[in-house]
Amino acid sequence: MTATNLQITTGIIRQTTTPPLGSKTGAAWAVLLSLFLIACSDDYPEDDGGRAPAGADVNAPKSRLLEHPETGERLAERQVLVRGNASEPASLDPQLVQDSVGGAIVVDLFEGLTRSGPRGDTEPAMATSWASSNNNLTWTFQLREDGRWSDGSRVTAQDFVYGWRRAVDPEVGSNYAYYIESAGVANAGEIIAGEKTPDTLGVRAVDDFTFEVTLDEPITYLPDMTVHYTMFPAPRQAIEAHGEDWTRPGKMVSNGAYTLNAWHIGEKLVAARNPRYWGDDSTIIDRVVYLPIESSSAELQRYASGELHMTSTVPVSQMARLKKERPKELVMVPSMATYMYAFNVDRPPFDDVRVRRALTYAIDRNIIVSYITRGNQMPAFTLTPPYVSGFDFRQPEYATWSQTRRDEEAREALEEAGYNEDNPLEFELLYNTDESHKALAIVVSQMWKEKLGAKVTISNLEWKTFLSEKQAGNYGIARFGWKGDYNEASTFLTLLTSDSGNNDGGWSNETYDQLLLDARSSDDPNPYYVRAEEILWQAFPVVPVYFNTTVALVSPSLKGYPEKNPRNIVYSKDMYITAD
Repeated sequence: MTATNLQITTGIIRQTTTPPLGSKTGAAWAVLLSLFLIACSDDYPEDDGGRAPAGADVNAPKSRLLEHPETGERLAERQVLVRGNASEPASLDPQLVQDSVGGAIVVDLFEGLTRSGPRGDTEPAMATSWASSNNNLTWTFQLREDGRWSDGSRVTAQDFVYGWRRAVDPEVGSNYAYYIESAGVANAGEIIAGEKTPDTLGVRAVDDFTFEVTLDEPITYLPDMTVHYTMFPAPRQAIEAHGEDWTRPGKMVSNGAYTLNAWHIGEKLVAARNPRYWGDDSTIIDRVVYLPIESSSAELQRYASGELHMTSTVPVSQMARLKKERPKELVMVPSMATYMYAFNVDRPPFDDVRVRRALTYAIDRNIIVSYITRGNQMPAFTLTPPYVSGFDFRQPEYATWSQTRRDEEAREALEEAGYNEDNPLEFELLYNTDESHKALAIVVSQMWKEKLGAKVTISNLEWKTFLSEKQAGNYGIARFGWKGDYNEASTFLTLLTSDSGNNDGGWSNETYDQLLLDARSSDDPNPYYVRAEEILWQAFPVVPVYFNTTVALVSPSLKGYPEKNPRNIVYSKDMYITAD
């Protein structure tokens, strides 16, 4: 076993090791990981029932209902939902949100044309119906006439036109601008490139309640894509009045089930039920409190003490214990999400595909999902998960090899690249602060050291800083995760097109880009998707590690949590709190 010394400095964890002893067997890794998890685990207190939820000081009215109108369950007197939300949101502007942290809040504050149902199906929201014409090149959405902004004004088709134009406007600078282009909306690419103005985007208000979208290529799944917050309407009146400050409490105007009530940076964000929301009569939760708890262990402790109704995740070091002690509260839902590491291919040594191939091969994914994550995750060798609707899932040949063979091939590739005992591979692995990401980073870096003799420094940054550094390309290899925005393979594969706002690793391939472009207009896009995946198998711009699951703790008193939604979109308005 290699002795490991962790040197901790402010905001950064640095790991150094003694020289590698050679590749471990599965059993040896199991022993090492067991010791590692014991060392990393933090005991959590049993539920003492004596601490008030973090929302106890939130001003909320008594519940309008004594019982649930459909189930007859007795409801808690105060409907204040307290949610762990992992980190501080970087933005609450629907066109600027770029992560699940902000997205979890924005889907409560705003509403788009469609929404995700409890099983991940697409349901009407601001649109009551939709239809396509002209061979799916034109889509028409009929809006509900009772939709209101929180200031009382009507939500009209022009608000969607304004929102979609903002998304592609280079002056707004949305990292999700490519999302509108990937939907095939006419002129989106030219607008993003600065060749046309935003008012030429293929969207228009036929009348106040008819929103029309014109596409460059026919797409059958556009309604599924409109679930995403990038395609939400935007309140021109608030944005023009307050500029960048329009997302602050007292200035935000929203059209969702909740309005922004308070935002105390580093402490909590509070949303209040929106009485002008068209579906307010069926909303039971009065207030939602989002807590930015970056430490999953701290979040678990607060949950166990009765302060939270639901967590955003679960520490990997506690999975075995929670499965045994809280099986009914532990939720594990297959998710359209891939956990991976991204290479910056513009930075040596990752500009050498042989290095990228060696590091990809040397990760023992079965060990990771069996002994580290332990949340029903599935080893990943591809970018796109197998349960994406209609996708012809295939795997690269190396996925069928034994780990021993992959390790041998990895060592050969690294030697071909010029790295050996006398010239060891050296680099830094960057991840965002979280116990689970830390655990995986330590184990993966240990595998690279044991098998390849690599000298790896692991560093962590808090979420906002991590995002900005990654977007700026200030990394060699960094943690990367992606949750599908809609149930179609392009939501994953377009991540790595040359014009993708999320492709900050510098990898570019003209053939790959053309395949994804051709897939948009094809009646059967699967052959294009398969060929695109095959290019990734040869180029290794990212290292897929596992297909994720949504793992969270949910209080027995909280009902309506979407335990069967692979999109992992949790709408607070769909839940309610029962009396003890």
